[in-house]
Parts: sequence; C-alpha cells; structure tokens
Amino acid sequence: MGGRQVTGQDFAGKRVTVAGLGVSGMPAARVLHARGALVTAVTDADDERSRAQAAELRALGVTVRLGDGAALPEGTELVVTAPGWQPGKPLFAAAGAAGVPVWGDVELAWRLRGPGAAPWLAVTGTNGKTTTVRMLAAILEAAGHRTAAVGNIGVSLLDAVLAEEPYDVLAVELSSYQLHWAPSVRPHSAAVLNLAPDHLDWHGSMAAYAADKGRIYEGNQVACVYNAADPATEKLVRAADVEEGCRAIGFTLGTPRPSEVGVVEGLLVDRAFVPDRTEQAQELAELADVNPPAPHNIANALAAAALARAYGVPATAVRDGLRAFRPDPHRIEHVATIDGVAYVDDSKATNTHATEASLAAYEPIVWIAGGLAKGATFDELVQGAAKRLRGVVLLGRDRALIAEALARHAPNVPVVDLDRADTGAMSEAVREAAGLAREGDTVLLAPACASMDMFTNYNVRGDLFAEAVRARATAAEGD
Repeated sequence: MGGRQVTGQDFAGKRVTVAGLGVSGMPAARVLHARGALVTAVTDADDERSRAQAAELRALGVTVRLGDGAALPEGTELVVTAPGWQPGKPLFAAAGAAGVPVWGDVELAWRLRGPGAAPWLAVTGTNGKTTTVRMLAAILEAAGHRTAAVGNIGVSLLDAVLAEEPYDVLAVELSSYQLHWAPSVRPHSAAVLNLAPDHLDWHGSMAAYAADKGRIYEGNQVACVYNAADPATEKLVRAADVEEGCRAIGFTLGTPRPSEVGVVEGLLVDRAFVPDRTEQAQELAELADVNPPAPHNIANALAAAALARAYGVPATAVRDGLRAFRPDPHRIEHVATIDGVAYVDDSKATNTHATEASLAAYEPIVWIAGGLAKGATFDELVQGAAKRLRGVVLLGRDRALIAEALARHAPNVPVVDLDRADTGAMSEAVREAAGLAREGDTVLLAPACASMDMFTNYNVRGDLFAEAVRARATAAEGD
C-alpha cells in the first residue's frame, strides 16, 4: 500500500526529537523509547500540565526540555511532531537545513504497521470529518468487521496500529495539520468532504491548505470519494497520483449519475459499486435512517457509505450502521421542544462553513451566534441565511462583526446584543431567543465562532445552552 515498513530495529539507537507533548506527543515518545530510540521531547510550554507529562516521560528515561521548543537538539536524526506545530517554527527550519526528516504522529503510525496491517479508509474536509468517520465505523461494525474510529477524532492511531488484537480495517479522520506531516500515507480509499477557508494562519494560504487536504488521495487503491457539489474536492482527485484502477466516486444530495452515490425519492442509493452503473442503482438506506436527517448530515452519510462500499460492505450494513449511529453531543443535537419551539445545540459549528450547513437545516430560526471569529467574515453566511432568520441573539468578543453583516444583509431581522461574558450569559441568550421565537421556530446555537473567549471549549458552551433550555422546559412543565 506504499510507504516503507519500519520495524522496531530501525529505531534502536536512533536520536529522535519529539516536538510537543499532549495527545500525540506522549504516545509517540513512549512508542519510540520502547523501540530503542534515544528520545528527546521538546515543548514550548512550561506549565503544570507539561511538567506532569515531563515527569512521566523522564521516569521512562526520556529526555525532556520544557519551554525550549525552538532549538533542534544536537545529533537529531528524525523529528516526530505534534500536528499543531506550524511549519514555520525554527525547529523545522533547523531540521530542513540539517537534512533531518520531519514526520507527524500519523506518519509514524503508518510506518509502524506490520505485515498484513489493517487498511485505512480516510476522511478529511473542513467540516463533518468526525461525524463521517464515526458513521463509517458504525457501518463497518454492522458488516462484522473489527474496526475503530481513530486519528484526529481523539483515539491515537499509534495505539490502533500497535493493538495486541489487530483490526480488520480502520476509519481514520485526518486533519490538514496531520496530512501536512504525513508524506507517505497511502489509504485504501479516502474522501474529502468539502473545502472552505480554515486554518489559513497555519497553512499560509488557501492553496496550501487545499494541497495538504489533497494529500489524502495520494496512492488510493480503490476509490477517491469527492463532493459533487464542491468542485474543489474533485479538482484534488484529478491532481492525485493513485493506484491503477482507482476510481473517482462522487456523492450528491441529488440524483446520482454513474459512479456516484446520491438521493432518489427519500432513499440513499448507490450507482458506483453495482455491476452495471449505467442501468442499475442499489438502495442503501432511507433518509429517515440518518440521524439527524439534515442536508449536510445526509452528505456525511453518503460519503461514509461510499467508503464502506469501496471496502466491499453490503448495502444492508450501510442501512444497519446508519441506524445504529448516534451523533456526538453538540452536533445538531435536539435538546428540547418547549411551547412548539425546538431548541438545537450545534456548538460544534465553530466556523462559518459549519454554521452555513446548520442554518440550512431549519426554518424559521432564532440564531444564537458569536465568539472568537478567528479572522472570519460573515457577509456571505448572513446573506445566505437572511430569509430563514426570525431573530438573532449575539454574544462573545467578536459579535459586532456578525451584527455588522446582519445590518447590511438582514436589516429587518431583530437582533439582541448581549454585552456580558459571565457564566450567566448563555442563560440570558436562551431567554432572549425564547422571547423572539414563535411556535414552529427553531432556536439554534450555531455560533460560527470559537468559544474560548467565554468558555473553556465548545463542549462547555453547548452544555450551558442545554442546561438553560432544560431549565426552561422544567419551568414550562410546572406552569
């Protein structure tokens, strides 16, 4: 499947620098040390958490340098980096000048696979990656395969490829950061769900961001799955160097053409993996089998189905897997219906692309939005959603940017501006949204912004929203 197989013997006595601790750095340091490498772990941080991690590694015999992530340790023969470390860091410039290769933890995992290793079905995209990978794993499990959803989803790929009980196949979420540092990864099949500006401060440009996403198609064996509604994803397929016989497979919310999966009369159907793609279509599932059946989530299901079918999964397993799938919290999660108004938590919608999909799933909407904009602009988002908006409640540091876009493109939509950042702000936002909503409306938390200006993370933001909604539901029951 491509990529040189590296055994434990290759690391014996090799001087390896692990850049960054945390979710990826700690397992990498432990695995390399166990294989005889002389490991030095470096990090810019020197706080309580990093000191605890350093103590754990030093107990194994690993050298750790806290607050010293810029310099390349003398004699380094390989750098293994955490995915979030930006390419422009001095450490990488020094490695390049010295001819030292830089791998990410995904590259290390790929090279540590043993003979007959589980193939990877890989997914990337600006939004929808985690949901699609978890759907894919559910479908593979329904087909009887031992599998796991791994990678950027939070489960270490290193742990998966080195598991005592081997997997049949892995559903792998890969971020643009991880793909940047993974030059030899060659999946069985892969999908790019969508492309929209994101992480441009890290990549430097949209072209560089897209190019890193496109790496996922390199060396694909069976299928390169792309979004028929997003020409940029098909362009990446055309540019990829794949194995002979690998096919381009589109997914669409419309009627599928040959070599596509799509939707016909309430059914998810396959015209890609059938004996006669011109004349035949295979029913995979009903729209009602997708939870929730919002348009962007149906697209996720189609991408997952295409990858599973590329691996040879029967149509019945697609249906059964989708029925068994339960979305993660804070992803289009229905919290309650109070007096005919639905309250939906999509706190995971931390950028405009994710929020656009969320807003497209409902109408009319009272929209709760705002937070850290991360350099985003909101005119296009507001312009597209204006007709769906009953009202808007804004909170967070960069809420004025959304307010300005609303003034330009939805001047008649009522806007409540909450100028507070305390823990009670979300409760007030829900109260204000309820005041704007009418029976049949949806109050939608889809912030289009990161959360860290007011909350620890998007999970806490969503939890506080849900708590406020449930408190209203309890009060309504008592009336």
